[in-house]
Amino acid sequence: MTDIYSRMGDGYLIRLSKDEIRRDLEHGTQDAAEKGKISPLSSDEVEKLLDICTRSSKFVGVERGNEIILTIDGGTNKLQNLGVPIGRVQRIQIHERAFGQDTMELSNLDYSYKPVKPIVHYEAAELEQALLVTVLPLFYGAMPNLGLYTQPDGPVPNAAELMPLGKIEEARSAQEEAVEYAVKDMVYVGSKMYEAGADGINFDTTGAAGDADFLATLKAVEELKKRYPDICIEMGMAGEFVLGMHGKITYDGTRLAGLYPHQQVKLAEKAGATIFGAVVNTNGSKSFPWNLARAVTYIKACVEAASIPVHANVGMGVGGVPVCDVTPIDAVSRVSTAMAEVARLDGL
Repeated sequence: MTDIYSRMGDGYLIRLSKDEIRRDLEHGTQDAAEKGKISPLSSDEVEKLLDICTRSSKFVGVERGNEIILTIDGGTNKLQNLGVPIGRVQRIQIHERAFGQDTMELSNLDYSYKPVKPIVHYEAAELEQALLVTVLPLFYGAMPNLGLYTQPDGPVPNAAELMPLGKIEEARSAQEEAVEYAVKDMVYVGSKMYEAGADGINFDTTGAAGDADFLATLKAVEELKKRYPDICIEMGMAGEFVLGMHGKITYDGTRLAGLYPHQQVKLAEKAGATIFGAVVNTNGSKSFPWNLARAVTYIKACVEAASIPVHANVGMGVGGVPVCDVTPIDAVSRVSTAMAEVARLDGL
């Protein structure tokens, strides 16, 4: 008789036996170990995850002393997405004073650096206002979003249209050209916001357009760090491995295509990133325990490889959290607890 509530990776509520949960935890960690060529979780760590997954309470939390901090992407967009009609400065105050957020982020609804560039002075003015009425560290964040630089909206040919035509070299050249445009925009906006007083800059969903997208962000981080040695830069990834849309692009002699979190973080460090946001994608057709063990395995290896703080992306569809619009608290709280106590993250 199955009597433990759990979920599928798409959020569907199911019931599993303790043995079924243990089996899925073991299979999940083995899947990550094989794909990432990393060590699986130990038997003790699997048992710890089993305890977290089988607790009867709907919400679970860390033991006292295991608390970690929380950074956020698209912070000022969250309440707007819920239809709450208030300004961005007030949203930041609510996150600070009502939600107890450790850090916060000012962000534009378009949430990409290219569309922010023409309005950066308006964004800087609102950032200054927010800084005057808050205490918590306040970042400015957006996505590199290399896709915005392709035609018809951008200046370079669309690599995704060229590749099916067999124009591989043309597609690669287009991506390389887009990198240069993106770097200029990210450095320009990042500089203006840092000079306006931002406590940090966040490059969110890095690598969404593949290895060229990752390269653009690494170059932007490198340039910003040269200009402002004390700047805090968070680099959050888009996926658990870098898509080889170009295939040959390298950074510091390392090919970017196919890198997993424990390899991505080393390049982020070289570029000068202060915080690394590792990502593991959720499989909607697998159970929550399978996804949780898999995510924790990847993140644990990333933390062990890193010399900078690692804040795993834990939200809809990543980090073991189910892929659904309203993420269930029973799953989110278990993921957060497991990441803190087993993966030993610095933050979420």
